[in-house]
Amino acid sequence: MGERFDAAVVGAGAAGMMTAAVAAQRGLRVVLVDHAERLAEKIRISGGGRCNFTNLGASPAQFLSRNPDFCRSALRAYGPGDFLDLLRTHRVSWHEKHRGQLFCDDSSESVIRVLRRECEAGGVHWRMPCTVRDVGRDADGFRLDTDAGPIRAARLVLATGGMAIPQLGATDFSLRIARQFGLRIVEPRPALVPLTFDADLWRPYAALAGVSLEVRLSHQAPAAEGGGQRARRPACAEFLEDLLFTHRGLSGPGILQISSHWRPGDPIRIDLAPGRDMGSALVAAKSGSRQTVAAALAQSWPRRLAEAWLGTAGETGGGDLAGLGGLRLADAPDRRLRALAERIHGWTLWPTGTAGYKKAEVMSGGVDTAELDQRSMESRRCPGLHVVGEAVDVTGWLGGYNFQWAWSSGVACGRALVAG
Repeated sequence: MGERFDAAVVGAGAAGMMTAAVAAQRGLRVVLVDHAERLAEKIRISGGGRCNFTNLGASPAQFLSRNPDFCRSALRAYGPGDFLDLLRTHRVSWHEKHRGQLFCDDSSESVIRVLRRECEAGGVHWRMPCTVRDVGRDADGFRLDTDAGPIRAARLVLATGGMAIPQLGATDFSLRIARQFGLRIVEPRPALVPLTFDADLWRPYAALAGVSLEVRLSHQAPAAEGGGQRARRPACAEFLEDLLFTHRGLSGPGILQISSHWRPGDPIRIDLAPGRDMGSALVAAKSGSRQTVAAALAQSWPRRLAEAWLGTAGETGGGDLAGLGGLRLADAPDRRLRALAERIHGWTLWPTGTAGYKKAEVMSGGVDTAELDQRSMESRRCPGLHVVGEAVDVTGWLGGYNFQWAWSSGVACGRALVAG
């Protein structure tokens, strides 16, 4: 028959451990199942090993979903301040690194220890490493066929995340089980991921691998896109962040942010000199200048970038830009310098793809929020089945937002398991 539990949580990551700890500390008999040999690898490697565990500015505005309001209830009930209170209880120190992003002073292991201790405080039962081979349902609840023996549970929580970083064991388990029980899935795709370009197009820039600078990136969703999809990704997205050139394309925080909005066939627009009026600056610098246009740009950018960009991106801008880089600044006509500035502030590129799940921070898409109750994460069509964290169609910006969604959705679910 199998050992019986009030709730079985499959996936011992951020959302799964939070769900199990909250439910167990409120009196439920909970089992936490995970196929991995090592606990919470995605937490361990995050933030360069220091775990960007939340963002002080977390609000529904930083999350993408077909229903942008779905995350509101969970974030309101358990926000960044609540997780900080938990860390204080365990004497974990942290610091703010950039725009509200919070990191551990020590290492990501601190967060893993907190979650493990919270589970132990509630007497959570562990089955790890343990593979779930099959899931069934009958009048008594859910039946899990595992390689550690059968498990029976009144409620089942899917918390295995998405398919990002498969080398750490990520799978589509939650999506497969959700489909099995009739839940609709929003098409999953890699998100917070580098963008790639046609090899021939990118060849002139490949030598710039490692060059980084702050830019303003924007994406305009096609006007013809359908209503439901438009609600999921805003018509216009814009980020002021660093951009990094790679051998195959572009990466860095700015590209990772815009990638969640990008779809095949869409262009992205890059302002290579945000906050500056390059047209006026170049014209004003002409007087008495002996330097070339390329040398003038090298005062604002890495020299390698100035030379390569002017030799390729500038050349494709039309007659006004051809050969401009080698001209002395003083000899360049004002109209050509202003045309160059327009190109600098509006460099438009058409990526051909992404670096895929192996390089993605998260998966976007997942279980359609229309299938779930936003207060409990419970399925509307399959009572007793809950889905939390990354497996839900809620995708945060880069910068700690996805971990906050894991904490918030996990707490909402854990509390609801008890109430139910």
